[in-house]
Amino acid sequence: MKQLTQNLWRTAVVFGLGVPGVALAAPSPFENAQNLVNQTGTAAGLQNKPLEQMVGSIINVVLGFLGIVLLGLLLYAGFTWMTAGGDEDKVKKAKGMITNAIIGLVIIVAAFAISSFVLGSLVNVTKQ
Repeated sequence: MKQLTQNLWRTAVVFGLGVPGVALAAPSPFENAQNLVNQTGTAAGLQNKPLEQMVGSIINVVLGFLGIVLLGLLLYAGFTWMTAGGDEDKVKKAKGMITNAIIGLVIIVAAFAISSFVLGSLVNVTKQ
């Protein structure tokens, strides 16, 4: 019985003193998160760039994604038109979707041109 009591005390001391020390030696989750953010930013090419270039990169990605969405919409509208089977309502709906997709494409191209001009001007102004 005495041996069992001593073993229980030893176990309590080891877990009481040893485990908190191991837990305190673990890296901070905030440091892990910051390292992950830095690695992700570096992989995305957003580190060590001026603000104008970062904003330009983000705008280009968003506009590119919208272009892909519009391409999908155009394909879907064309498929709807081809499979309408002479149904005037489906053809009218497909023509409307194509018209709206083309209008959206014009807006996206204009937004890209305007943002490229504005961000290019900002870069030129900040270099002086």
